Amino acid sequence: MKKVISSFLLVGAVVLPGMVEARTLTLTTQLQNYGGNGAYLAIYVTDANGKYQKTLWVAGKKSKYYKGLRDWARGSGLNAKEFDGVSGASVGSGKSLTVKVELADTLIDAGYEIRIDTAVEDGRENAADVRIPLTTKDSGKSVTGRGYVKSFKYDM
Repeated sequence: MKKVISSFLLVGAVVLPGMVEARTLTLTTQLQNYGGNGAYLAIYVTDANGKYQKTLWVAGKKSKYYKGLRDWARGSGLNAKEFDGVSGASVGSGKSLTVKVELADTLIDAGYEIRIDTAVEDGRENAADVRIPLTTKDSGKSVTGRGYVKSFKYDM
């Protein structure tokens, strides 16, 4: 009987994580026109208390500049596992970045936010340049950033 129970527990541990529903989000970020090098962006999710939960995308390949993305850097601990596979080139002045990401349904309409930290080499750093609630109601709505981000929206 113990072997049967152990087998069910093992199967449950393997199958249940795969049953978590996920949704594809399209993230669209348009940058302001500014002078200088390409911008580094960290797009990530925080809980209702502003505590880091998950990296969605990092724009900029030189990790030595990631510390300028202050809130994200502190929350992620700059642990490569947090952004491995979800990173790309920096984004130039006036350019846009569109990426698709998978996000667990449990994070939507549950008090979470999408935030974007931005930084430019020899330029300003903007912690929480963008903050937007992660809700079905806010999907498709464009918000203005406080720094390098001209506009940001996500679509479900």
